[in-house]
Amino acid sequence: MTAESQPARRGLFGGFRREDLAALVVFLLLAAVPLAISGYVVYILPQYMLLGVLAMSLALLWGYGGIVSFGQAAFFAIGAYAMGLAMKHLIGLPINSAYLGILIGTIGAGLVALLIGYFLFSAGVRAAYFVVATLALSIVVEQTVKSFSDITGGWNGLYVDRMTLTLGSMFELSLFDDAPIYYVVLAVVVPVYIVVAALMRGRFGKIVIGIRENEDRMTALGFNVPLYKTLVFGLSGLLAGVAGAFYATHAQFAHPVNAGVLFSTQVVIWVAIGGRHSLLGAFVGAIVVAALSNYLSSIEAIQSYWPLVMGLIFIAVIVLFRRGLAGLVESLAGKGPHGRVAGH
Repeated sequence: MTAESQPARRGLFGGFRREDLAALVVFLLLAAVPLAISGYVVYILPQYMLLGVLAMSLALLWGYGGIVSFGQAAFFAIGAYAMGLAMKHLIGLPINSAYLGILIGTIGAGLVALLIGYFLFSAGVRAAYFVVATLALSIVVEQTVKSFSDITGGWNGLYVDRMTLTLGSMFELSLFDDAPIYYVVLAVVVPVYIVVAALMRGRFGKIVIGIRENEDRMTALGFNVPLYKTLVFGLSGLLAGVAGAFYATHAQFAHPVNAGVLFSTQVVIWVAIGGRHSLLGAFVGAIVVAALSNYLSSIEAIQSYWPLVMGLIFIAVIVLFRRGLAGLVESLAGKGPHGRVAGH
């Protein structure tokens, strides 16, 4: 029996594993931040955490499914604009407009991903052709939100209010201040990570990994490969949508740049640096890279060159640590060669 097949290493709902401990430490540290620090860090960190969820959506698709997508920004923008438009136009209803925005943005992004995935995977589109299709999706969404300026604000973007938590007439909590919305975002991020990690460590995840490793063999075994690819693409779109919805209400803004190819490329870089075979690695990688980018761009001496610095860091990580920072940590922790995908 290999180390990865031992029950004690299944993780989450099937035993203990190192990544579970690492995730617990990361989330406990995030929970402690507002208690120890105030100011800009408490304001900006929830946005980084939501970018981490966006990175997880790509890690799910790329690391587990072997499918590279440059369309995650499109799903993120669908969630963001749905949130903004719902909070602007769906007021006065019995249901909190923010809840409707989250629901519409999340389900809408997931359904768009399912629809696109169905047509592409049913047609047998693979590799570079799929990348081109997802690039086109980002361009289409970006141009759409620019074109309908009367609704979306066009190039100027769309202002989004901070949401308020309500429970009928019995409870109301404004999230205008940074600390309350910080913990609301964290309360969303943690269950998202747990549920997705558990799903991908179960039967569904094993089938998706099998398809990544040998698609023809999985077909021969009787698995509906296009269906599973479509489902994992839909799930990735759903995750990107929920990240976009909460990001919009936290940042109080939705902009066409959130749908663009450049933003999608940044997501690929976050995941590559963090480790595409690890949901936690992708999550932490997005936070670290986004924070580092923000810091470098604020240094006056390199304000014009900080993207070059980030590019050099990206190249260095890819060359030196092919499995990203998560792979490096696993190696330092003494993990064996088994289980190329974290969580399995």
